[in-house]
Amino acid sequence: MNAPNEMDPIEVKRVKLQVLVREHRDLDEAIRALEETGTADSFTIRRLKKQKLSLKDRIAALEDEITPDIIA
Repeated sequence: MNAPNEMDPIEVKRVKLQVLVREHRDLDEAIRALEETGTADSFTIRRLKKQKLSLKDRIAALEDEITPDIIA
């Protein structure tokens, strides 16, 4: 059993998921702002979009770990 001050592994994953979702949303807002203002070159925007996609993949993987498989 976990010590009184340790978090459950699933709860740790949920916290990580929240952080990743927030980072994904922040990147989305940054990309949108850069595109609207035209202050960034296409390389920078492309790099940020790749980071966003990577976060999306990590989010999906964590969601799969948290959500139990349901056999229908």
